Amino acid sequence: MTRPPITPKVQHPYPIYYSNRIIAGFGRGSAELGIPTANVPVDRVFDNLDTGIYFGWCLLSPADCSEHVEKTDHEREVNFNYGHNLTDDELTCLPMVMSVGWNPFYHNQEKAAEVHIMKEFKDTFYGADVSVVILGYIRPELNYTTKEALIEDIRLDIKTAEETLATPEYRKFQDTLMVQNKSKSKKV
Repeated sequence: MTRPPITPKVQHPYPIYYSNRIIAGFGRGSAELGIPTANVPVDRVFDNLDTGIYFGWCLLSPADCSEHVEKTDHEREVNFNYGHNLTDDELTCLPMVMSVGWNPFYHNQEKAAEVHIMKEFKDTFYGADVSVVILGYIRPELNYTTKEALIEDIRLDIKTAEETLATPEYRKFQDTLMVQNKSKSKKV
């Protein structure tokens, strides 16, 4: 598959800012693919986006909630710690790739938005607050004949995002997201 070229500058409709709380997903990203994702609710922000893979920056912050365990629709028990165990280096603005769509390889019945934060975390952070700035589109959503092919394509998405986000034009949005998040928390 030929991937659409990524422009050297952020272009309309980007940047797209989105904030919400991390929810439990299917549990496949980490367990089956070795590529953990933080699922977020699919709401109006995603209505006008094509399904596919996006990239940008994200920022986690602990939510003011008490830790508890929840049983998901998928019969998993999930510890919602609301990001209280996040370390200082995990509370910085980090690069991400984001899948928006139906995950045809898994035959999903509902649309999902899954953020892969390009960092290794010491603990889970279900229920934490997350702010993202989506800066561009990498490729459309595809179906795969093997799990290995899916993993290989995700790794290429991550590499593409890393290279693009390292450029000054895209890197400046890392600071923008930090400033926006700080001003939002001061209003509370």
